[in-house]
Amino acid sequence: MGDKYMSDNITLKGITWNHSRGFTPMTATAQRFNELNPHVNITWEKRSLQQFADLSIQQLAERYDLLVIDHPWAGFAAKTGSILAFDKYLSAEFLKDQEQNTVGHSYESYNYNGHQWALAIDAATPVAASRPDLLEQHGLNLPKTYDELLAMAKLGLVAFPAIPIDSLMTFYTFCCSLGEDPCQQDDTVISEATGIKALQLYRQLAKHIDQACFNRNPIQTYEAMTLSDDIAYCPFAYGYSNYSRNGYARKLLHFHDMVTLDGANNLRSSLGGTGLAVSANCKHIDVAMQYAEFVASPACQAGLYTDNGGQPGHLQAWANANTNAITHNYFANTLPALQRAYLRPRYFGHMFFQDHAGDIVRDYLMNGGDERQVLRAMDELYLQSKQKVQA
Repeated sequence: MGDKYMSDNITLKGITWNHSRGFTPMTATAQRFNELNPHVNITWEKRSLQQFADLSIQQLAERYDLLVIDHPWAGFAAKTGSILAFDKYLSAEFLKDQEQNTVGHSYESYNYNGHQWALAIDAATPVAASRPDLLEQHGLNLPKTYDELLAMAKLGLVAFPAIPIDSLMTFYTFCCSLGEDPCQQDDTVISEATGIKALQLYRQLAKHIDQACFNRNPIQTYEAMTLSDDIAYCPFAYGYSNYSRNGYARKLLHFHDMVTLDGANNLRSSLGGTGLAVSANCKHIDVAMQYAEFVASPACQAGLYTDNGGQPGHLQAWANANTNAITHNYFANTLPALQRAYLRPRYFGHMFFQDHAGDIVRDYLMNGGDERQVLRAMDELYLQSKQKVQA
């Protein structure tokens, strides 16, 4: 850092999300960065997942120097210029390493209009989770197919998150797994044939879960799995390696790839994860960029970041023997699901669609209805979101 020996202290403020996976590794990296650069103090604040979804990154960028963001915001960021493009500040060599060591489409997910708007410091997609002790207690094996999953659900041992956003993501999973990715056409979310089949498969399963699931996100689902002894298996929820670490929760979860629909191909879910971005309003851009590069570096990702509850976005960390040893092979077991995960749309108006389409799917799951009407309602929202590009 060119100003390493300056006497003036620099303070940067960051905003992330409220979970041990989102907050703790950022505070750990900030602390270590301060030890290496004593004149730089980085403070991290946290918001709930819902609060995180409610405020736009433009609003957050007005108040913070560093932001942990979701990739569907990439198009919005490119249009508004609220965050900075890393390719204008970091070396091509560093970014090439990031690209070559991407977990699935994680690096690409923050690239829009030819610029890199965030570094993929965290990677996730829906995967399966189990309570090995409960499966053994009930004399059950891990389900391998949708039919085996349905049979276990009928025993009352299955749960999955079904708040609106997760309902939408799982609808995407069924669509992708039936061989058609959503949102590939300009005027329709999914073909009628695939959409109807996906909805029917999803509702057939949703009939056999506790109603509490419709008010739970992935974190709340994992807490329910570990705090009670009622749920033996979750077939799809964004994975959290924290719950597969000794001593983190009351009971240990193991994580796995998902079941198959046809006996051959595992379900294909939607990529999640988070990226580290720098606000366009930041007054100390060089320092912020150096910190971002530090956090995303292979050494930090496989060491300090993961050791402090993080779920890294660098492929070397997923293959690392230590990260797998401390998580009961979470990373090795779930990497195949990450590598094939579907990359959601990131155009400017897509957050509007994502924010509202899940309500339609969730209502159908809870109450049933005409699948064609569900698809038509989603198409209407989709067209509205497309119009926001020109707004």
